[in-house]
Amino acid sequence: MLRARLTAEMKDAMKAGEKEKLATIRMIQAALKDRDIEARGLGKEPLSDEEVLALLQKMVKQRNESAGVYEQGGRPELAANERAEIAIIQGFMPEAMSEAETRAAIEAAIAETGAAGPKDMGKVIGALRGKYAGRMDFGAASPLVKEALAARA
Repeated sequence: MLRARLTAEMKDAMKAGEKEKLATIRMIQAALKDRDIEARGLGKEPLSDEEVLALLQKMVKQRNESAGVYEQGGRPELAANERAEIAIIQGFMPEAMSEAETRAAIEAAIAETGAAGPKDMGKVIGALRGKYAGRMDFGAASPLVKEALAARA
C-alpha cells in the first residue's frame, strides 16, 4: 500500500513539476529497491509496510543529523535542503505517537512480555518495534522503558 502511494505521489510530482519532492521520492524508492535486493539475496520477501516505515524513520533521523552538522558548519542552505527532505519523507509516515501514548504502549508491552526489570529491556523494545515501527521514536522511548522497568525492579 505504501509503495503504491509512493508511486502515485511520484507521478503527481512529475506532472506538477515539483523537483524537490520528485527527487526525494526517487531517493526513497532507490533505498527501498536496495533493501529489497538485499532481502532477495537472503531469500526473504520484499519489505513489508512496517519495514518500509522503519526505513523512512531511519532516513528522517539521518537527515536530522545532517542538518545539525550543516548548521554547525555554517551551511544553512544545505540544512534547509535536509529539512525540506524530512518534511516530504514524514508526509508518508503515520503521525508520531505522543509521549502519553508512548508511555501507555510501554506499559502494555511490559505487561505483555512479563518484563520484571531492566534486564528485560530488550524484550520490551522488541515488542514495541513489532507493533509501532514508524510511529514511535525509539530513541525517546528507550529511556522511558528503562525508567518504567527500573520502577518494577
